[in-house]
Amino acid sequence: MTITLDSLEPALSVRQVLTLERVLAGEPEVVAGASHLDRPVRWVHVAEAADVGVMLTGGEMVLTTGVLLAGDEDKQAEYVRSLHRAEAAAVVLGLGRAFPAAPDVMRRAAERCGLPMVVLHRPFPFAELTEEVQSRLVRRKFAAVSLSEAVRTELTALITAGAPLQRLLDEVARHSACPVVVTNLAHRVLGTAGERPAVDDVLRDWERIARQAWGHHPGRSGTGGGTEGDGWIRAELGGRGEHWGRIVLCGYRGDTATGRLLADRAAEALVLHRMLAGDACSWEEQAAQSLLTDLVSGVVPARQLLPRARAAGLPVNRRTFVPLVVRDGDPARLERLLRLLGLPGLVAELADGATAVLLSLPRDQDAGALTTHFATRLRTETGPEHTVVAAAEPRAAWDDVPTGLREAQHVADAVADSSTVLELPPVVRLKDVHLRGLIRLLRDDPHVQSFAERELDGLLRETDEDLLSVLRTYLATGRNKSRTAQLHHVSRPALYRRLESIQVRLGVDLDDFEQAASVHIALLAHDAQQQ
Repeated sequence: MTITLDSLEPALSVRQVLTLERVLAGEPEVVAGASHLDRPVRWVHVAEAADVGVMLTGGEMVLTTGVLLAGDEDKQAEYVRSLHRAEAAAVVLGLGRAFPAAPDVMRRAAERCGLPMVVLHRPFPFAELTEEVQSRLVRRKFAAVSLSEAVRTELTALITAGAPLQRLLDEVARHSACPVVVTNLAHRVLGTAGERPAVDDVLRDWERIARQAWGHHPGRSGTGGGTEGDGWIRAELGGRGEHWGRIVLCGYRGDTATGRLLADRAAEALVLHRMLAGDACSWEEQAAQSLLTDLVSGVVPARQLLPRARAAGLPVNRRTFVPLVVRDGDPARLERLLRLLGLPGLVAELADGATAVLLSLPRDQDAGALTTHFATRLRTETGPEHTVVAAAEPRAAWDDVPTGLREAQHVADAVADSSTVLELPPVVRLKDVHLRGLIRLLRDDPHVQSFAERELDGLLRETDEDLLSVLRTYLATGRNKSRTAQLHHVSRPALYRRLESIQVRLGVDLDDFEQAASVHIALLAHDAQQQ
């Protein structure tokens, strides 16, 4: 991305120039074009010639005494029109030498053209105004160039250090002092930074804001959401003639040129960051992962996450939410399957081989049937022995989604070490995990931990994994000795000796149902604590 010299020139507005102390000494009065005082002043130029427009390049505030215009109304009108054609910022007429008051012809022409016209009622050395404005513009330009280099250096250092996308956005937000949003071309929010309340205000109505900001000028850099003074500044993300996203400064309060510079520098860094990331997790995946992780953790109230979900493209109004956790499911495969089945949802990889899926379904559709269809298709593609789809009951309220996700995660954990995946239904729910599910819920309870250690002490003290494995299989198969011997590839007499050793070490009779049940519960608790 190339930043031109003009784009590096922060400008004073006409309004700001008129508030300078030296200018106020000349008693300025705006006599035309008062609604255009926010035009940027790129330079100050003193000119008396009637054809002054040919000497201008745009953005100049032109100072004149009008000595060559006095007595000729045609020249006066043409003077204003030439300034308008040259896109001058404003014209300032010093009264006294040629005109005692603002000439009506010039004033009317300026009003028709929308050109701010200012008269100075007191004698005023134009050199002082020129010096004041030029020096301020030079200082601002130098500050802008310095800022540009500082931002580039800091962002490059972060990229070199392997910083994540969020760290770069935080740095951009720090410099811009306003919310920063990164979107794809469909306006789906991929990342945000800035003060949380301000970001939430932006995201709360993001769909309308995005339509308003880019509906008229798709694919162009510049401002959106209103006029430049509104501070909605964006830069395109992409390379080699292809755009794939945008970064937006939302409500930037500094001058527009500096805001554009910040947005452009940020865009350069984000393009480089994405290029170096290669096949790493995409920004879309990172956005979904961040949102679902926050929902699962419960650290951030669900209500506060609703704007992020809506801005990420998840339908949230009048929907039924189905929280799922898929064990050993490839996130990319899950995304493709959702698109194929036309099911709106978010997918994010969690820890320990689990992937969260949050379905958002219309309330008039059968959530249970759609969820089962999704799970059946997934298990058909991957094989039922490889994939477990755990689900919570559908949630009608967004505030209940975090509890649902944790419930689905609990169900997935409860069957993670089960050897009976093939016997599970396509969608596993809390009622399907029975005692194992209860133990998972209670695994961190110190009383349950003490119970497990006490019941298994004879085996745990010597950490005999072979005997523990035999005991685990024997109890999981319903104390079926033939099946246990077969699974451990030992003879029946050899299995009997091992079972006898287990009973001696634990001091129990495994033929007694209550004692066997107690050991089984303790073993489930022990295994759950190891996960």
